[in-house]
Amino acid sequence: MADAVTDDRPLTLEDLTGYFADGCKPKSAWRVGAEHEKFGFKLSDHSTVPYYGEGGIEAMLKGLMRFGWAPVLEDRADGGQTIIGLERNGANISLEPGGQFELSGAPLLTMHDICSETGQHLEEVKTVADELGLGFLGLGFHPTIRRDQAEIMPKGRYVIMRRYMPLVGNLGLDMMLRTCTVQANLDFSSEADMVAKFRTSLALQPIATALFANSPFTEGRPNGFLSARANVWTDTDPDRTGLLNFVFEDGFGFETYARYALKVPMYFAKRKGLYIDLAGQSFEQFIDGKLDDMPGQRATMKDWADHTTTIFPEVRLKSYLEMRGADGGPWSRLCALPALWTGIFYDEAALAAAWDLCKHWTPEDREGLRRDVPRLGLKAMVAGRSARDVAVDMVAIARQGLKNRAELDGSFIDETTYLGELEAIADSGLTPADRLLEKFHGEWGGDIDRVFEDCAY
Repeated sequence: MADAVTDDRPLTLEDLTGYFADGCKPKSAWRVGAEHEKFGFKLSDHSTVPYYGEGGIEAMLKGLMRFGWAPVLEDRADGGQTIIGLERNGANISLEPGGQFELSGAPLLTMHDICSETGQHLEEVKTVADELGLGFLGLGFHPTIRRDQAEIMPKGRYVIMRRYMPLVGNLGLDMMLRTCTVQANLDFSSEADMVAKFRTSLALQPIATALFANSPFTEGRPNGFLSARANVWTDTDPDRTGLLNFVFEDGFGFETYARYALKVPMYFAKRKGLYIDLAGQSFEQFIDGKLDDMPGQRATMKDWADHTTTIFPEVRLKSYLEMRGADGGPWSRLCALPALWTGIFYDEAALAAAWDLCKHWTPEDREGLRRDVPRLGLKAMVAGRSARDVAVDMVAIARQGLKNRAELDGSFIDETTYLGELEAIADSGLTPADRLLEKFHGEWGGDIDRVFEDCAY
């Protein structure tokens, strides 16, 4: 997809739909990608880490290059370039708006591969961070800083988003600057397979949110939530977030999602390496070459690919499906999330069993669960059952799915071990955030600084 200024013809709905449909691949080619974000802090005083300076994020990125990472550069208006990330063997390190450090892993075959990749990354990060006097924290919401204390990363798209976010929601800047997540990306074989996986995972995403809830502190105190990160998404931007009830309607498919994405207001277009602020404008008018800020210029497929990355539902469709419902956390749960969804998605019987858990839920059931889980966690109720009871069943289904694929193919050797922590959480009915609150009110004696010891990598 070339970054062309114009195209020979306007993009068609078929073009836009094809972008998603091209993700279909045979089961033998299915892989799993794992992503996670973490907060950097100075070991000396637990303050945030600026981009520039001897102990800054730029120095972190440059320090990691000794391990074979190549720089990802962004052009600046002054003609210079800024290092905004790294890449190596299909994996990427990138920066979220407030300096959250993200690993987007390569598409890998097994959970063992994913956990090895994650562990190697964390070891490399710790090696460089120790030299710079930095640490990294695994939580879903920053536990101490105010919004105005967040460091701002020098990336062009974030300048545009920071201006636009307050116009459409109250918590969008918190999403950008004070949250961290862990995600899993999984494949589909056909449109029907995509639909089945999208519906199942979208309905069950709040259950994953409860299992991974790990953000009970804001500005040094308990905030009344178990997942403050999940609550942020309820007031970020209604045009591009949420549970997408149309996914559950008859006839849903690639074209439906393309039509939805087409209606989502734009953030930007990129030309000659620089971002053009188009926030709030229409992609449909861009296709027709009718944007006042880009007269006569039509959207390209690269523009469409960029645009789809600015949509933030609980599950996002690209050429694969992204699971987006979990708070950041410790290494063990970074491996647990891809294991959970792989067990459900990559075994037909498991996928059918998971759908049976939620197929009778109404739109009101789904929305109520999403609304209640950030505060109540596994104690939330849905259709007469507790989230805890659904979570027990969900994790058990994932375990059986992983066992089934191991029995069918010897390449997948006992991946169920990565579900152990989730099983313990579900059985107990207590989220990770509940445990942190117990520590805060108990052994920590209300000292929030202890979180930088207990939750650091």
